[in-house]
Amino acid sequence: MMNESLKQPIIFTLQSFVVSKEATYPLFVLSLLVYIVILVGNGALFTVIACEKKLHKPMYIMVCNLVACDLLGGTAVMTRLMHDFLSETRTISYEAAISQAFCVHTYGSAAQTLLSAMAYDRYVAICEPLRYHTIMTPGKLAALLFLAWGIAIGLVVVLFSFHAGIPLCGTLIMHIYCGNRPILSLACVPTPINNIYGLCMSWFLSTGSFLIISFSYVKILTACLLKRENKSNAKAIQTCATHLTIYVLFELASVIIIVTQRFDEVSPNAKKFCAILFIVVPPTINPIIYGIVMKDIRRGIVKLVKSRVSVEKMDSL
Repeated sequence: MMNESLKQPIIFTLQSFVVSKEATYPLFVLSLLVYIVILVGNGALFTVIACEKKLHKPMYIMVCNLVACDLLGGTAVMTRLMHDFLSETRTISYEAAISQAFCVHTYGSAAQTLLSAMAYDRYVAICEPLRYHTIMTPGKLAALLFLAWGIAIGLVVVLFSFHAGIPLCGTLIMHIYCGNRPILSLACVPTPINNIYGLCMSWFLSTGSFLIISFSYVKILTACLLKRENKSNAKAIQTCATHLTIYVLFELASVIIIVTQRFDEVSPNAKKFCAILFIVVPPTINPIIYGIVMKDIRRGIVKLVKSRVSVEKMDSL
């Protein structure tokens, strides 16, 4: 690390995967395939919900917001990763680094707040079915989504506001993508306020989402056990299981990052691979889970495919 502070324009170098030159092209192709799966899966899910009027309900509108969140995180990381596999320099400007870091942190924060909002929606739908349409009006739904995105973006804006005026003395980011800590680890001076705020922010989001989701599902489970309508219970449990699976996948991927970073025995490439899991796995798996488990979405996908095939047949005549 340099002793003198750097002046703009600052150009960082990302420490990507350490692989042979022969392996970079297969890894690029693999990354491209993963990104295509993310785009196609989430794009199809968004299109089905947008085009099918039957799916214009609070739960599915929230799914659309989760799709947007997944696309934000997946695009921010995968496009840069593919670029690094094909580039020998692997450099990134200060502005681009801050933009990528902002998108990654917004994705991680918004995923938790949106999943919490979705848990609340399921709680109202199952525990207060007669009042559901009174509680979840279009206006209240918009306010709930605005709150979920507002909390996430607001916390991230404050987090990155601490970067203003902090001198940097290095250019090598010891991470596979840009983030708050990897960038500030290059600071010439200690950054205790940012460190404390970052920890408090992580604790607030993780603990808050866990408490909201846990409370919602305890209430839902209690309501399902008290109800006698087996068909209604089965549908409710199926919907909740989908949401809970997605939440567990996100948290599990996040825990893997924390655990692997604590052990020196884990190879650098393995740590980097685990670091992108929480951004790659949920956006890839979520559309598959929704498409398989939720009947309305599955029917909408089948209907969309059939209509597309019919149009192509008509065009060929």
